[in-house]
Order: sequence, then structure tokens, then C-alpha cells
Amino acid sequence: MKTLRNALIATVALAAPLPALADITLYSGRGEALVAPIIAAFTAETGINVDVRYAGTAELAILLQEEGDASPADLFWAQDAAALGAVAGSFAALPEELVGAVPAAYRDAENRWVATSGRGRVLAYSTERVIAEELPATMAELTAPEWDGRVALAPTNGSFVAHVAAMRVTLGDEATAEWLEGFKANNPVIVRNNTAILQAIADGEADIGVVNNYYLPRQLARDAEFPVNQQLFATQGDIGNLLLVAGIGVLGTSDQTDEAQAFVSFLLSPAAQQYFTGEVAEFPVVPGIIVSRQDINIDDVIAAAPAVDLNTIGDLEGTLEMLREAGLI
Repeated sequence: MKTLRNALIATVALAAPLPALADITLYSGRGEALVAPIIAAFTAETGINVDVRYAGTAELAILLQEEGDASPADLFWAQDAAALGAVAGSFAALPEELVGAVPAAYRDAENRWVATSGRGRVLAYSTERVIAEELPATMAELTAPEWDGRVALAPTNGSFVAHVAAMRVTLGDEATAEWLEGFKANNPVIVRNNTAILQAIADGEADIGVVNNYYLPRQLARDAEFPVNQQLFATQGDIGNLLLVAGIGVLGTSDQTDEAQAFVSFLLSPAAQQYFTGEVAEFPVVPGIIVSRQDINIDDVIAAAPAVDLNTIGDLEGTLEMLREAGLI
């Protein structure tokens, strides 16, 4: 059966060729494997070519700050709201008619960026070495002695950095720094990204780790016997159950504002939103999108999530410095 990914590309490929329009440059902190199909679909539908620079979300946010008005980027598609907040001053406000369908909680207070998809932070664990009832009930408990050397961590991952930024807002800098120091002292297994966290658990290098909800369903679709499961932290409202978003903004220095806004509009379209939820296993940010039942769905995450204003977690440099001081990066 044709996958949603292939169906999306095939549908737009049948359209009549459109006249060439201005190219746009996209800085993407989202991985190429995840978003290249949706970018190709946009080009096929609109005739607008997208030159993409892929890199880590935090790396690109810092680059945009360094480039300033000289940046060649028209758009920045980030993995998390912390990076978007860090460069929000460089974005042009998006028209209300473009982003109005997205709930206010999932966009900048001044419409400088808008979420393109949502994800929950969840606790992954080995089905071979861990009993679910024995898992830590809060994120704070990851520093407990029984988890010494058993927690996989990707400290440079954008979602983890955003998670720490949210901890700073909700718990305060002193408590967050203390937790980071305790986490470091508990000898985490350092890996590169969320996928590597899951693999470390499956390979027996670690027993648990905090990841975004959508990685495990994709892994299980490839290997139903993959020995990892996941769940939310048992304590409702715990910072471990954070609801995060990926999002995008148009640079105020862009000379292709119309084309850049067309790309944003495409990402919020039903076809793209269905791609994010059906193919990537993320959560839609536009109402009315059909969501197949996942092991952890958006209703589960919203019910368990702490109240965090995503507009308040934009101190990327301060968060990275705190991670450096703790010796995690």
C-alpha cells in the first residue's frame, strides 16, 4: 500500500507545471529524512524551489544571530520553541489570516513564529530490564542512585535544550542547575540524538531515557520486536511531561516574503498536517486533522503536561551556558 509520504508527493506531482518563482532559502533544524518529502511536495505544488541548509536547531539559531541582517535565510524551521524565541526579534510578524487557525498556545504572542507540529516528551525504557511500575514518577527522580549509569542522554539535542529552558522557567535557575549537576553526577550515557537514546536502550548500554514521543512509533514500524516501550511520567503536571512544538518564522530581512509565507501556509495545510501526524507520528497543530491512535496521543500529553508558556523559554544562550557549567556539553 502506498504510504502517506508517497501519496502526498504523487498527488502534487500530477499538477500542471507552474512558472518558476523566486527561490527561498530555508534554515532547517528539522532532520532531512523527516522534512525533505514535504519540502519536495511544496515545490511540486507551487513551483517555488527551496534551498535548504540542514543543521542542529541551536547551531542555526546561533548562526542567525551571528549573521544578523546579512543572513541569506528567508525562513528558519526549528525543532523547538526555545530556538525560535532566541531569534524571534529577527522574524517578521505573520499575518493573522495565515496563522489564525493555530491555537494561541502554539504560536508567538506577536505571531513572529508559528508551530508546525507538536510533540510530547516521554520516558523510554527497556522492556527487558525495567518494570514500568519501577520507573521514576518525576523527571527529578532521574538523579536517584538507582538510575546511576542507566539513563541515556543527548545533551546537545534541541528538544533537550528546550526542555531545560522550560525547567528554568518553571523551577528557577538554582533548582535547574542543581538538577543538572545531579544528573551529571549520576553518570548518564551520552549519545548524539533521540534515535541514539532508543538504540542505546535496545543495545543494553542504558535502561531509560527522555525522548520525543514520535521516535519510538517509527522504530516499531520498522521492527515490531524492538525491545523498548515508552510512557509519560506518572506525576500529572510534572515538567518531564512537557509539550513542545516545532515551528517556523520568516526572517524580516527576506526579499521573498510572499514565497516564504506560502511555505508556512503549506506546512499548516491539511495535507502537510496529515503528513506530520500520519508519517512522522507528531501531533497536528491545526484542528480537524485525523489522528490515528498512537501509544501516547495529544490528549494524553495535554492532560499530563505542566503549564508552560512557550514564549518564555527563549534564553537559548543562557540555557547552553548552564549545560556547559554542569559539564554536560
